[in-house]
Amino acid sequence: MRKVLQRTVAAMALGSIASIAMAQDDGADLVINGEIEITVRAPAPAHMGDTGIDTILSGWVFRSDETRQLEMDDFDNPAFLAVDQGIEAWNTVEGTEGKSCATCHGDVEESMAGVRAVYPRWNEEAGEVRTLAGQINDCRTNQMGADAYAYDKSDMTAMEALISVQSRGMPVNVAIDGPAADAWAQGQELYYTRFGQLELSCANCHEENYGNYIRADHLSQGQINGFPTYRLKNAGLVQTHNRFRGCIRDTRAETFAVGSPEFVALELYVASRGNGLSVEGPSVRP
Repeated sequence: MRKVLQRTVAAMALGSIASIAMAQDDGADLVINGEIEITVRAPAPAHMGDTGIDTILSGWVFRSDETRQLEMDDFDNPAFLAVDQGIEAWNTVEGTEGKSCATCHGDVEESMAGVRAVYPRWNEEAGEVRTLAGQINDCRTNQMGADAYAYDKSDMTAMEALISVQSRGMPVNVAIDGPAADAWAQGQELYYTRFGQLELSCANCHEENYGNYIRADHLSQGQINGFPTYRLKNAGLVQTHNRFRGCIRDTRAETFAVGSPEFVALELYVASRGNGLSVEGPSVRP
């Protein structure tokens, strides 16, 4: 009886989404500060061949004109308060080794260009897939002798935002073969797993119903090329795993922890669905 009720609730939830008209891509282009051209639509990666999606779309495409405008000028983008925080942290000496990020990496604009575009990535020395957040904390603890940042809190999101800015406009190019293949497969399985009382998967919303309305907003394809992202409803910067956690909780399920192997695998898979879009973070979303 309980399973029947759950399936009924899930069907009603999806029915309410699909019953409202789909938003159409108006073909607008994103250019930041009048000079940084962002690819917001691209051919779907080859590994998405069986999904029915031919073109991948940035979440920016689904936003209102007012929200879009906030991202088109760094002076208007509220996430840049966090970028400024990240710059200060980059140059601050912390820990037992008497180092800052700049001690090893120098100028952030030069050393971090292209970094965000390839994360998550396999770390041969550690024998694991590393997210950008995981790599930041490895540098802090093992190179600086400093405390790790809380995985999805303001210090971490500020540093992620700073590093992401240096790759804006560069194509996402996350590797999914070789030693990363097992984690990618785990992430793919999670993407299609139904969670919670509503029995909804990531794919139910972001593959089968993108463009449709849910709670007065459009569902996007769930691309993460714009993370960390400033969410207007939260009045703050949100990290990828924080968003994953919120989505699973919305299905009325117990969720995984930020930084968990499950979310690392899911991030690798979801990031790979955006291969070919531009790094866009820190973006602005409702």
